[in-house]
Amino acid sequence: MPWSCNQFSKQYFYYIRTQPKLIIIKKPLIYTSLVLLFVVLFSCSDNNDSISEDNYMPVPVSPVVLDIVAFPFNTLSEYNFFEGNIKAQEPSFGVVPYEPISTLFTDYAKKKRFVWMPGDVQATYVTDDQFIDFPVGTFLIKTFYYDNVQPNNTTRIIETRLMLKKADNWHFADYIWNDDQTEATFSLDGSFTNIDFIENGIVKSTNYRIPSDVECSTCHNSQGDPIPIGLKPQNLNNTYSYADGPQNQLEKLIAQGYLEDNLPTTINTVVKWDDETQPIDLRVRSYVDVNCAHCHSDLSYCGYRPVRFAFNETNDASNLGICVDPDTEIPEMTKIVAPSLKERSVMYLRLNTEAEELRMPLLGRTLVHEEAVALIGEWIDGLTNECE
Repeated sequence: MPWSCNQFSKQYFYYIRTQPKLIIIKKPLIYTSLVLLFVVLFSCSDNNDSISEDNYMPVPVSPVVLDIVAFPFNTLSEYNFFEGNIKAQEPSFGVVPYEPISTLFTDYAKKKRFVWMPGDVQATYVTDDQFIDFPVGTFLIKTFYYDNVQPNNTTRIIETRLMLKKADNWHFADYIWNDDQTEATFSLDGSFTNIDFIENGIVKSTNYRIPSDVECSTCHNSQGDPIPIGLKPQNLNNTYSYADGPQNQLEKLIAQGYLEDNLPTTINTVVKWDDETQPIDLRVRSYVDVNCAHCHSDLSYCGYRPVRFAFNETNDASNLGICVDPDTEIPEMTKIVAPSLKERSVMYLRLNTEAEELRMPLLGRTLVHEEAVALIGEWIDGLTNECE
């Protein structure tokens, strides 16, 4: 059905009002536009309008500010990722939350993750195990926070990390939240902040590391190029509870217009590492995929190590380190994974220590992830492989 004059004029003003930072108009176009608007307004008759003031619905427009040249902005609020008080982390229109099926451990910090894309582009599926090919202008947003912070059981947001896809590659920005939790300011210098919090009824303390630019590049790295980590189809192929109801995360991105509708019929999908209804080997493979594979892969930071932890590669027992000799000599450690002997396994040792010279991962962890250590220990002790 064609628009009435009233619809046209209202939509024209709405678009101009809500898009001032996205429109660049040369003078001749301004004059032409004004003449056209003048003609339309004065040729309209209220008697012929089919839509009244009461039932007019403006087309929603995302308020997110994309300025690739000016990135990074000085403060987080300048991007308009969130509605109202930014501490509440309520996403603005077009900002879509997501959560990988198995998540990366960062000293028990909780995380909120979002993706935003310009309205005229789409991401593309590559393979189940490769991160989605996002177009220029894509923002990935990840906020790190703690609940039950002592001494008053409050919530404290520490940082919000951004990745922006530019024409040449992905670029990083990190925003450090102030004590009042009203704003976050750009910094990639790296710093520490002390946190005392309660996790599973136990008080824990950490000198939380806010990463530097170099540290961001260390983990988010493939063959020398910066990359996302968790946004692979294998990590998103499950249901998420959105504000408008539960939906498969990949289908949500397609419905949003963010992802091209070319997914395969089946996707080789990871499991939640802490889901005890799942086979223990799948749980272990899913955990090391998201926590270790970004470094333990070809041409990445730990590519020289004799293990490959990507989910699609760990069907091979040797890639998990089972019966593989360690490349670094550590007293009493006989194999990277010594079947039925977790105390002799390098993997178990590295996950179960806070010693900086031994622990893995190298970055993003100072505390022992006790629940994961219990999982890895149970898995190793249950292995029946016989090493030569």
